[in-house]
Amino acid sequence: MNSQGISTALGLIHPIVIQKGLNAEVWDENGKRYIDFIGGIGVLNVGHCHPKIVHAIQHQAEQLTHYAFNAAQHRPYLDLMQKLLAYIPINQPLAGMFTNSGAEATENALKVARIATGRTGVIAFDGGFHGRTLAAVNLNGKVKPYKDGLGPLPGPVYHIPYPSKDNQVTANEAKHALKRLFQVEVDVENIAAIIFEPVLGEGGFQLMDPEFAQYLRQFCDQHGILIIADEIQSGFGRTGIPFAFAHLGIEPDLLLLGKSIAGGVPLGAVVGLAKYMDYPAKGALGGTYSGNPIACAAGLATLDIMQSAEFQATTQNYISTIENTYLRWKNQNLTPWLGRLTGVGAMRGIELCHPELGAGTQQLANILATARAQGLLLMPSGEAKNIIRLLTPLTISAEVLNEGLAILENILAATATQSLEATA
Repeated sequence: MNSQGISTALGLIHPIVIQKGLNAEVWDENGKRYIDFIGGIGVLNVGHCHPKIVHAIQHQAEQLTHYAFNAAQHRPYLDLMQKLLAYIPINQPLAGMFTNSGAEATENALKVARIATGRTGVIAFDGGFHGRTLAAVNLNGKVKPYKDGLGPLPGPVYHIPYPSKDNQVTANEAKHALKRLFQVEVDVENIAAIIFEPVLGEGGFQLMDPEFAQYLRQFCDQHGILIIADEIQSGFGRTGIPFAFAHLGIEPDLLLLGKSIAGGVPLGAVVGLAKYMDYPAKGALGGTYSGNPIACAAGLATLDIMQSAEFQATTQNYISTIENTYLRWKNQNLTPWLGRLTGVGAMRGIELCHPELGAGTQQLANILATARAQGLLLMPSGEAKNIIRLLTPLTISAEVLNEGLAILENILAATATQSLEATA
C-alpha cells in the first residue's frame, strides 16, 4: 500500500486498500474479495452501504448538507434525537446532544459530570478504552501506545481492575480495589463520575460482572457520583440487545454513543438523565459539525433498520452460529490454542491461549495475515493481542458467515500441528 505522506503513527492492521463494500463483503483496489469480520471496528452493525442508509444520505444531500445546530435547528437532528431517546431503555426523562465522534461524546460527558457534581475526579477501569483525545486518553486503562510520551494528562483519573467472568477478576476483588482507592488515594467526595464499558472492546470483549455493576450503581447513588456507560462499541445491537447495560441490570446516568449509530457516517452522542444534561449553562455544549444533517439522516435510517424484524432475525442467527461453531471447535479439540469465547450475544472474542505456552500473541498475528490472504479480515484485541475481535456486520447472510467461519476453522486447525518447540 502506498502510504507516502501518511503519518507512521497510525497503526495499520492490514496492508490493503479497500475500494468498495456491500453488507459483509469488501473488495480491494485489485478486485480481491474479502469477508469482513471487522466492520469498520464496530461501525457497520448494519453492513456496508445498506441501501436504506445510502438512500437517506442521497436524499438529505439534495435538501441540506449542513447547518450548525447551535445557530439554527434542522429537522434531521430533532427527529433523530426524539427517536433515539425512545430507543434507549432508561425509565427516566432523558436529554442528549450529538457529537462528531465517540471521543467527543466522552469529552462532553466529562464536562457534564464535572458541572453537575462540582467535582473533578473520575474512576475508570483497567483495560478500558474511551478515545484518543487528551481527556479521553487518560481514561484508557493502558499506557502503550495511547499515553506514551504525552506527559501529564487532564485528570484526576484513577483506575481499578475490571471485574468479569472473562478475566477471572471477581466482583469482590473490584470492590476491595474501590474501597482501597478511597482509603489511600482520594476522598470519595472528590469523585464526579465512574466510567466503564459494559463490555470491554479493545480490552478483549469482556462483560462486566453484573453483581459488581449493581453494587456500583448503589455505591454511586449513595455518594452522589454519576455512572457513565460507554456504549460506543457495545451499543446499537452489538450484544444482541439495543444496549449492553441492560445485561447488567442497571441504568447509567450518562450514556456514550458512537460507531454504529449512523451506519458508517461520523456521528456520536451523549444521552443522559435530563436533570444532568440540562444542568450546564446555555451554550456550554455544542459544536460546529455536531449532529450534521446528513449524519442524522443516516442515523434515522439506521434506527429503522435495527428495529426491523429482518435485522433481529439475522442478529439471532449470527449469535447462534458463532456460539454453536465455537462449541463444535471446542468439542472437536480443533487446536490446543483455542481458549475461551469471551463477551456476550453478538459481541464475541475468540481467545488464543495454549495450556502450556500461554497467550497466543504471535499465533494471532500469523492468523491475521493468513486469513487476509485467504479472503477474511480479522481484528485483534486484548492486553496480549491474543483475542480475535469479531465485529462482523449483524446483517451478514448465513452463507457468507459460514464461509468466513470455515476459513477461520481451517486456519485454526493448522495451528494444532505446531510443535511446542516451534511455538516456544
